[in-house]
Amino acid sequence: MSETLAYLACVLGFAGFSAKLLEAGHDQPVKRLWYLSGFGICIALGITVGTEAMDTLTGHTQWYAQFATFAGDAFKIGAIGFAVAFARSMRLGDGAKLGWHAVVTWLVLLVEAVLFVLASPDRSGDVTVAAPAGRPYYFLYELMFVVYGVPSLILLASVFARFAVRARGGPLRLGLWLIFGGVAAAVAWTLWDLDDLRQVAQIGQVDATDDLPSAALGASCVVLVVAGATLSAWGPSLAAPVRWLRAYRGYRRIEPLWTVLRDAVPGIALDPARGLGGVEFALYRRVIEIRDGHLALRPYFDPDLPSRVEALARRAGVPAGDVVATTEAAALAAALVASEAGHRYQPDDADGPAGEPVDADVLAEAAWLVRVARAWRHSAVVRQIRGETQRELGVSA
Repeated sequence: MSETLAYLACVLGFAGFSAKLLEAGHDQPVKRLWYLSGFGICIALGITVGTEAMDTLTGHTQWYAQFATFAGDAFKIGAIGFAVAFARSMRLGDGAKLGWHAVVTWLVLLVEAVLFVLASPDRSGDVTVAAPAGRPYYFLYELMFVVYGVPSLILLASVFARFAVRARGGPLRLGLWLIFGGVAAAVAWTLWDLDDLRQVAQIGQVDATDDLPSAALGASCVVLVVAGATLSAWGPSLAAPVRWLRAYRGYRRIEPLWTVLRDAVPGIALDPARGLGGVEFALYRRVIEIRDGHLALRPYFDPDLPSRVEALARRAGVPAGDVVATTEAAALAAALVASEAGHRYQPDDADGPAGEPVDADVLAEAAWLVRVARAWRHSAVVRQIRGETQRELGVSA
């Protein structure tokens, strides 16, 4: 299982970030794409060199077994260096210099190489063993990787979180949050090396290959970062199904309101127009029909009722965000009872009840009607107002 996850991460890493490099120089900042792609490709290389397939490809030679352990960690350190360079370019612009962190990254790589040579670990099957004399150096080797990696990745995660919070909704914001999730997985993946520190301190050896949790974290890191970085390419293909699903859910969830209004005012139902526009058009029609029903019931809305319902809802403990929707649902319920009784509160040209201000957008209007429909179906306040109006006007329940 861990090998499968490693191969998946490698394929996605190389394919996804190679695609990002092809965008360099077109509509994307060149340096920034190089940094982001370097981050992903180095992680993919770090995973690749430790796989069984590479060991088999090199003929299970001892020199490669020794080299793979350090090479994998070196690529991960390189990935962290690219990550911080990318964070700096996000904060300071594409022309920002690498700064002190580039020097620190090369220094860490040099110190790690020296410590690895001094530790002289030996690959034996699925474990890497350090002799007693080399254990302190091997412990420092593992410790330096964690101490360097975790703060650097947390810095990167904070940059993406800050940009994601400020970004407008849509693919850009989703892409930033996906990359943030990938970097968070990288933090957890780096922290997993604390288990290697424990093993070195206790028995002087570590697993030569990633175990399942480590492989899962590594694969999650690559998958999320690739998904976020390439969202502009594959995101539009998902937009239509997402819109369809959102429209369908809205269409079904406002059906209770539409049904009672159509029964009370059959004339609001438009011609079927089958085959036109799909579910989004059907939602648009349903919203119009509901609002037409409201307009047709204007004379039956009690103008004094909304203030009474609002006070009742607050006393009943209705959440503040649901009070207006509950008030609109209760006013509609009372108007339907009054319509059945033929009791008019206002002239035909009276203004309808003032509802919640909603953006001039079908999805926003549908989202509001979903909240009203929820109150219509489940609110005790709506049931109470309906019952009181029925008793007041002599309408049977």
